[in-house]
Amino acid sequence: MENQTPAVIKLPTIQDLVSGDIDLKWQQNELNKLLNEEPPKAWLKDHPMAKNVKYIPIERVEYMLTRIFKKWNVEVRQVQVIANSVVVTVRLFYQDVLSNEMLWQDGIGAAPIQTDKGAGAMDWNATKNDAVMKAAPAAESYAVKDAAEKIGKLFGKDMNRADKIMYNTLPEVKREDKLADLDEEPKTE
Repeated sequence: MENQTPAVIKLPTIQDLVSGDIDLKWQQNELNKLLNEEPPKAWLKDHPMAKNVKYIPIERVEYMLTRIFKKWNVEVRQVQVIANSVVVTVRLFYQDVLSNEMLWQDGIGAAPIQTDKGAGAMDWNATKNDAVMKAAPAAESYAVKDAAEKIGKLFGKDMNRADKIMYNTLPEVKREDKLADLDEEPKTE
């Protein structure tokens, strides 16, 4: 059996005890750390049209939404054609595992309407028969992924950014254990 370092137990301050929401804040911090873990490298795929760009396939995003949040759904808010692309805007609803409250993130995605080889992108006479049938669901998938990325790195946030912020050690709030702090009313939000 490996020699494991025991977990450090953080004791609450007197003010924490008075405010009464210690566990929820700490649990939320731990959830934020989980959501901002890097996705498994095996899940990442090379983008078929962009060099040196990785992405997480929609089936992995949907799998993680189900594994973490259990209850989630997508509302298609708008579908439109802009230039030669189908553009879809969605609202991704997911149940907060700590409060059971339904949260949401909006996302937007676009996919090109394919034309015959050699035709211009805006040549509507050369549009392939199944172009919209393929572009609309692809745009919806991109929109769902865009919304999910806002939840955290596990879903692809920051994946192709040059500058990244690490979430594995979220800053701790400086605590002062002065009895004078108890004279103030606990802050409620």
